[in-house]
Amino acid sequence: MSARPTSHATAFAIAGLGIALYSVMDALMKGLSIQIGAYNAALWRAWAGAVMTGALLIFRRPRWPGVAVLKVHGLRGAVAALLVVSFFWGVARVPLAEGIALSFIAPLITLYLAAVLLGERVTRWAVISSVIGLLGVVVIMAGRLGAPHSPDSIRGVVAILFSAVAYGYNLILQRQQAQLAEPEESAFFGSLVMALCLSLFAPMFGRLPTLAAAPQILASAVFASAAFITLSWAYARAEAKVLVVLEYTAFIWAALFGFVMFREPVTLSTLGGAALIVLGCITSAWHERNHQPSAEVGV
Repeated sequence: MSARPTSHATAFAIAGLGIALYSVMDALMKGLSIQIGAYNAALWRAWAGAVMTGALLIFRRPRWPGVAVLKVHGLRGAVAALLVVSFFWGVARVPLAEGIALSFIAPLITLYLAAVLLGERVTRWAVISSVIGLLGVVVIMAGRLGAPHSPDSIRGVVAILFSAVAYGYNLILQRQQAQLAEPEESAFFGSLVMALCLSLFAPMFGRLPTLAAAPQILASAVFASAAFITLSWAYARAEAKVLVVLEYTAFIWAALFGFVMFREPVTLSTLGGAALIVLGCITSAWHERNHQPSAEVGV
């Protein structure tokens, strides 16, 4: 697959849209996880997404991917299954914005994994912009240190931190996958592999969703699939080090949706941290503006 040359600004904007779409899905999945459990929410969303993206893929009539590409699809789908269940199990037990904030160790992990696994050069400004964003997260978390935490919420925090490590590796796989396959193909195989992996545990944990939960399952699958396709498009045209700082904008959306949907308050520390997160994104966009995406060649 060959990615057409695209301006850095366009890839940056499209990736930002993808993060916003994922954030809507996060809010829907938090509600589902509370209703039917994180495992069942992830399982049924994955199958719904596989059906939707499969129909889109058939319409596009692509060729069957090669073995090397299927290996990347399989690995990313398996990692996604692990991180999705752990993240939404955790976020069902802590405020949405706090869960997203905790997950922000992932971009820093990705930044350096990209250097090791993808051979990307980590620039000084890429590091600075990520650190600025991380400082925003520190400000937010500092504002929550005095809040009481139940044992269940502590377990939720541990689950989210575990998922963040997996998500850091997932972003590397996303870049590799985006260079090898079209977005629709990546979205389909990602959803299918995740659904198959999760289905292995269905005899023990699986439950049919209620009719009341069906609209949220379908909506979360739509937003997840749209985000997957959008981000795959962007990651095929810009390096992970350029786009990874946009992960921090998810907190802004999480704070908004957490307040609107779950009545989770937005504090001054939240607003101050969000300002730093935005500054980190602007810093990255400005200093990487001359980045020239290469025309990647895959299979």
